[in-house]
Amino acid sequence: MTIALPTAETRWRCTLCGNLTRFDVTRSARTVEFLHFDLAGESKVEETEVLAETVESVRCRWCNAVDQVELVARPGAEEAAEEQQGR
Repeated sequence: MTIALPTAETRWRCTLCGNLTRFDVTRSARTVEFLHFDLAGESKVEETEVLAETVESVRCRWCNAVDQVELVARPGAEEAAEEQQGR
């Protein structure tokens, strides 16, 4: 089951307990990373480009429900969108 990621206008909500803030997300990603190695050989990721990403499952941290999330509107998202359009 693929689950849509939240956007600037939406967020996740657990349909069983109402949780809006705590989720364990299992995802697969295909990325290109720029690694910088120091002279001692230690690496640090300096840039990451996500080529593809799929959310495989979302588990609610409060009630442990798996894949029971829905996208709901963020508070104030409608007003913010109207302000941006009116500029």
